[in-house]
Amino acid sequence: MTADDRPGAPGTDQAGYGPDSGLLSPVRAGTPAEAATSDLAWLQAMLDAEAALARAQAKAGSVPAGAAAVISRAARAERLDLRALALAARETANPVVALVRELTRLVAAESPEAAEFVHHGSTSQDVFDTGAMLVADRTLRLIRADLERAAEALAVLAARHRDTVMAGRTLALHAVPTTFGLKAAGWRRLLLDARDRVAAVLDGGLPVSLGGAAGTLAGYLEFAEPGSRGDYADRLLDAYAAETGLARPPLPWHALRTPMADLAAALAFVAGALGKIAVDVQSLTRTEVGEVCEPAVEGRGASSAMPHKRNPVLATLIRSAALQVPVLAAGLTQCLVCEDERSAGVWHAEWQLLRECLRLAGGAAHTAVELAEGLVVRPERMRENLMLTGSQIVSERVSAVLAPRLGKAAAKELLTRASAEAERTGGSLADILGALPKVKRHLTDAQIVRLLDPQGYTGAASALVDQELAGAGGIPHAQAE
Repeated sequence: MTADDRPGAPGTDQAGYGPDSGLLSPVRAGTPAEAATSDLAWLQAMLDAEAALARAQAKAGSVPAGAAAVISRAARAERLDLRALALAARETANPVVALVRELTRLVAAESPEAAEFVHHGSTSQDVFDTGAMLVADRTLRLIRADLERAAEALAVLAARHRDTVMAGRTLALHAVPTTFGLKAAGWRRLLLDARDRVAAVLDGGLPVSLGGAAGTLAGYLEFAEPGSRGDYADRLLDAYAAETGLARPPLPWHALRTPMADLAAALAFVAGALGKIAVDVQSLTRTEVGEVCEPAVEGRGASSAMPHKRNPVLATLIRSAALQVPVLAAGLTQCLVCEDERSAGVWHAEWQLLRECLRLAGGAAHTAVELAEGLVVRPERMRENLMLTGSQIVSERVSAVLAPRLGKAAAKELLTRASAEAERTGGSLADILGALPKVKRHLTDAQIVRLLDPQGYTGAASALVDQELAGAGGIPHAQAE
């Protein structure tokens, strides 16, 4: 058997020529974002761009209305052969050339006259970039909705656990107490910040692309009615923006890739915000910590070798996306550096990077909804873990109280030594402090015990939760219970 005779090898009947089904990217497999960025969806978006252009040109007076209607009816992705278009794109370096040929054929079958107006005065980049903005717009709306839904779930958790004390951790170790409510409020704030960045891209308007062969609009203007060229470009741009629901750009942007850089920045932030939540959940769900766990679903999280395990699958999927999107987004931002009026390779490099950013961020946001809505919080484990260091977690508080009496440096040194002795001997920090003459002169045993109670040293955590939730209208009492 030769290498090419092996099952699945190129050139055999079993070669993997099917669609990318997400086998290696489970975070987006089966999610709305995956469907919104599929080859079929992308093809439909480009056809939508072609149809919208014909309708806009009809409004501007350079295409018969009847021809625009025929083009719009023919512009259906299911009528085209995706694989054939992909293979044809190898000969032209983009899929639009073959798309136009096939769309023209479909239109001609109904009206040979209308076929003359397909892709009228246009260029491949106008169609592809407008299609890309349509795909991005549709996917960003899914992402925004999921971010808002996950944020709502986190607001409920923040209100419910406003006063649930837990160990705050810095550099992996216990630091001072905090509350789970504040942690959940912080997660929520990240998602709202991500939502706002997505909204800014959407509200600022992802733009149509309309420039013609070299960004001068010459091809479009050539078909304007005599005597109407003065305002034809304005009328065409306004009509195209209206037909697509996208924005009118200030200039043709074939080589001015601001829209792609804006998308890259927003999607990288979305992924990073979600990733912060995911990595926190992973840390808190460790066997030794056990302070939260993911919602239980039969069969989910199973190990192929260890029957006892239930792995944190949702957080793992989200974190995987969070590690990929910023790298891909950097590639998109790099594509700002492109030559001339259309690049040879830079423009082409954007396509898959953009799609991966959209579907990974979209898949992660969709997964975060289930994680946030089903997260199980274990206050009893938080209480147990708080006491692992025998009240050393609030040594800062005692040091602060003693500082005005002993001096800041001396108080800190005293608490450092006392904490080290408690750790070395396993003794009570309260007993060790109570036996020190310097401490006894200023604090009673009852005061020491009170100062070492982690429940009493959460600072403004509860007020910060209230402030954060009040900023969005608060959480209904019934939900917080």
